[in-house]
Order: sequence, then C-alpha cells, then structure tokens
Amino acid sequence: MKTKYLKNIAAEEVLLLTDLVEYKEGQIVSRTLVQNGAVSITLFSFDKGEEISTHSSDGDAMVTILEGEARITIGGREYDVSGGETIVMPAGIPHAVAAKTQFKMLLTVVFPLQAQK
Repeated sequence: MKTKYLKNIAAEEVLLLTDLVEYKEGQIVSRTLVQNGAVSITLFSFDKGEEISTHSSDGDAMVTILEGEARITIGGREYDVSGGETIVMPAGIPHAVAAKTQFKMLLTVVFPLQAQK
C-alpha cells in the first residue's frame, strides 16, 4: 500500500529506523520522510566528527538519538545525548549538532500554523 503523506518509507511493514539510513565515511546522510509546511521528519546518519553548524529554525525540533553519541548545543549550552535519548531544540534558539561517535537520529520539526486565508 502506498502512503499518502510519508515518503521514502514502506507502509504496513515492520522497520528498524536505523536500517533506513547508512553511514558514509566523512559525511552526513539524510533521508526525508515528510516535508511540508506543518512538519518535517528526517532520518540522519553522521560519521564521527561530522557536524551541522549553529543555525536556528522557525519550528520546534525534537531529536531522538537512535544509536551512537552526539553533542547538541542549544543557545550556547552543550548536551551529550546517546541512543534512546531525546532532546528538544526550541524554535528560534540557535543550535548545532556534532557527532562524538558515528550516530543516527530522527529529527522531527513542528512548524507554527500559518494564518488561514
């Protein structure tokens, strides 16, 4: 069965999210599952030492570490997170993500509702 809103993921099948994105040496790899005006859901794999530099988002971003270890910086404060842990990066607050080891994460960003016309 084809999904209506999700993409790049099988429907009606038991999956391991960690199997849906591979590690590549010296790279960050992503696999977008949803991208629209309300929500973005993306799987990432980071090779050790790779990072996404400081930036901010219009939406609240929830990171769930699937395996490995990362350092998440939010508003200048550092947090070490590892497999099974989740942290929220509030909208408008500068944040960064760095790989302490190879790691995989699920990023869910929820954007503010746009004014209806």
